[in-house]
Amino acid sequence: MKMQLAAAVLALALGAGGVAAAPEKPTLEEPSVEKGYSHWTKVNGHRMYYELRGTGRPLLLLHGGGSTIEDSFGYQLGPFAAAHHIIAPEQVGHGHTPDVPGPLSYTRMTEDTARLLQQLHLSNVDVMGFSDGGIIALMLALRHPDLVRRLVVTGANLDPSGLTDAGPEDTQAREADLPMNPRARAHYAAESPDGPGHADVMDDKLTQLWLHYPAKDELSPEMLKGLHKRVLVMSGDRDQIKLEHTMLIYQSLPDAQLWILPGTEHATFSARPQWVNAVVSSFLDEP
Repeated sequence: MKMQLAAAVLALALGAGGVAAAPEKPTLEEPSVEKGYSHWTKVNGHRMYYELRGTGRPLLLLHGGGSTIEDSFGYQLGPFAAAHHIIAPEQVGHGHTPDVPGPLSYTRMTEDTARLLQQLHLSNVDVMGFSDGGIIALMLALRHPDLVRRLVVTGANLDPSGLTDAGPEDTQAREADLPMNPRARAHYAAESPDGPGHADVMDDKLTQLWLHYPAKDELSPEMLKGLHKRVLVMSGDRDQIKLEHTMLIYQSLPDAQLWILPGTEHATFSARPQWVNAVVSSFLDEP
């Protein structure tokens, strides 16, 4: 099974004569996304925003850290809603969902997500997670296996050592970065009930989250060895996650497929929608 997708991807990546073709930028226009049906609920003591779209097999979309539904999945919402019932929450302090006191926690976000699915009386859902959303997807499948059918994760890491610039010597440099990119900040300023100024608070919280977590009791290769779900592990070949770390995730999973996207950085869903939408749809449709 692990070789099936690799062969298909190789065929896509090779040009005439077996020479790798230079990857092209998507020809799609900037995503123009109509809002889905917006909903609010209360999970584990705080309010959570989520959207529902489409009909069909349930598909949970988990956005990246410092991101929003639209920022992470602007090129996927419309196409995938044509064949799936999409559930797309925004985690605490992200997008429309207000922040709460204290640090960000992958465990808390995972349990918030599980509680949302339980409130919606959903189980055996497919899960597609980008970056922090990929971490949450793996943790959700480990902690609540009844809620998950199969997973697509891209740009995920098991611990801070998986980041390309991780390590004590890089702490000061990374703390000087702004986790939210300009597009995400614009969405945050327009949507957050905490106000645009709270983006600086979230930057600090995200930096601390990425420097110190996931912890070994949240995710590890040993845990993944017990995850008996089919998983598509994705990464860009220029990703913020080390290639060997992505390989570790893939090799630790009992039933996984691997796709390294050529000429691609961290944001695989938005950078390569023409590739990603086709391959992910095929993976989710497999019996």
